Amino acid sequence: MSKGARTAAWAAAVIVFCSAASAQDTAEGERQFQRNCGVCHVVSEDGPARAGPNLHGIVGRPAASEDGFPYSAAMSASGLVWDAATLDAYITNSQALVPGANMSVRVRDEAQRAAIIDYLETAGQ
Repeated sequence: MSKGARTAAWAAAVIVFCSAASAQDTAEGERQFQRNCGVCHVVSEDGPARAGPNLHGIVGRPAASEDGFPYSAAMSASGLVWDAATLDAYITNSQALVPGANMSVRVRDEAQRAAIIDYLETAGQ
């Protein structure tokens, strides 16, 4: 096998591996989202609000900005913009970040939080 053919084969293998890993990561993120968040939230573009607002497109969005959802005064006044770091802090201990918010959640496992945030970044866009 020529050097060029080996390089092409290696590149193809890396792409296949990364695609499989990405699909696994997305599946794990969706599983963790459903387990920790899915009772109250959806991520589908046209999904209805439940006990919590629809999280489609949450990354980059200001807190308390989903039209028609009755946010707490604390969340409305928080001034947060949802990025990966803010989401991580919030789902680590929501009441520590926004005392008085209606939602109270604590996902203590860092890998679970990372999977949820990755899922929100990909599925919710």
